Amino acid sequence: MIAQPFYIKTLAIFILSFLSFSGIAQNANETIELTSIETAKKASEKVPKTEFFDLRGNNVFDLALGTSVINGDFVDPEFEIYFRIGYKRYLFPHLNINFSYNKFNLAYIDVYNEGFMSFDLNLECTVLPHSKFSPFVFAGAGYNASNHFKETATKFQGGGGIEYLVLDGFGLKLFTDYNYVLSDILDGLEAGNSDDTYFRLAFGVNFYFGGAKKKAKLSDGQATVIDSNLLIDKNYTKK
Repeated sequence: MIAQPFYIKTLAIFILSFLSFSGIAQNANETIELTSIETAKKASEKVPKTEFFDLRGNNVFDLALGTSVINGDFVDPEFEIYFRIGYKRYLFPHLNINFSYNKFNLAYIDVYNEGFMSFDLNLECTVLPHSKFSPFVFAGAGYNASNHFKETATKFQGGGGIEYLVLDGFGLKLFTDYNYVLSDILDGLEAGNSDDTYFRLAFGVNFYFGGAKKKAKLSDGQATVIDSNLLIDKNYTKK
């Protein structure tokens, strides 16, 4: 009976040690779980987006038809016909460089009506490149000329619009631009202190093509990240 307290103490120490070890093991498992989740989350954040190439492409052929109106030295400007054909090349999903040929008339009621053309070079930002609907803005410089190049002038332009993809690789767009011509004789009259300007508004289509190789490269990288996530999950499951 004298040895009973010794056994009781030994049993108590064993139970306390076991509980302490269980707590440490549980904390270690929770730490491993959090680390695995954080690692998987960081890895998933690095997965490249390929929606741009599913919806759009690196190259764009665009057509548009609309109206143009001058802001010059006469009164009563008249809306006239406007046509555009162009090509865009995406440098990044959000940014493209584009060149366009524009044919249009500028007119005043019963006073003036002249045909013009412009060759425009722009940088354009697609705000939501991974979505079917996206606003866009652009700015650049161009070369303005009347028919038969009788009058020519440098100009600067900027504008914006919206686009909606009705099919993969095919979008409808509505846009407008403001053109500042470095000349005050666009309408044949030099008057006032400012140069002549004009606006254009048009409805058009974008035909996207190309980008398959870039998409394949991104998809290969995505597969590598997914495999690494699966490896993390397997390691965690074993533990």
